[in-house]
Amino acid sequence: MVLSEQAFKKIDRELAKFPADQRQSAVMAALAIAQDETGWISPDVMQTLADYIGMPAVAVQEVATFYNMYNTKPVGKFKITVCTNLPCALSGGERAAHHLKQKLGIDYKETTADGQFTLVEGECMGACGDAPVMLVNNKRMCSFMSNEKIDGLVNELKEAGK
Repeated sequence: MVLSEQAFKKIDRELAKFPADQRQSAVMAALAIAQDETGWISPDVMQTLADYIGMPAVAVQEVATFYNMYNTKPVGKFKITVCTNLPCALSGGERAAHHLKQKLGIDYKETTADGQFTLVEGECMGACGDAPVMLVNNKRMCSFMSNEKIDGLVNELKEAGK
C-alpha cells in the first residue's frame, strides 16, 4: 500500500469538507497529507490520490508540479526554502542563500550527500518585512536570518536529524 490507513482517514476528513461532486477540491490537502507521510509525491502516490479522489492522474500531477511546496522528487530530511523574491533578495536573501550554500556545500535543487538537507528557492512567503526569510519543511518560518541564525538553525537541524 502506498499510503497508510491513517493517511486515508485524514484525507477522508478533507474530502468531507466538500460536496460529493467537488471532491477534487481536497487534492491540495491530500497531497500535503501524502507528502508528510512519504516525504515526497511519487508517481505512485499521485495515481493513488487520483484514484481515491476520483480525478484524472494528470490533474493531480498538475497541482503537484505547479506548487513549490510539493516535492515531486525525493528530498533531504530537512528541505530549506529560501525566499528569493525581490523584496527578500534586496533585504539580505541573496546573502543568506550564499551563506547557506557555503555551509551545506550544495546549490539550489541539491541535497547533501548524507541526505539531511535539500536547498530550494521559494517565491514570496508573505513576510517581506522579516527578510531574509526561510521555510523548513514547508512548516516552520524562520525570519531575519543572519549568518549566525543560519548557523544555529543548521546545527539545530543536524542534532534533530541524528
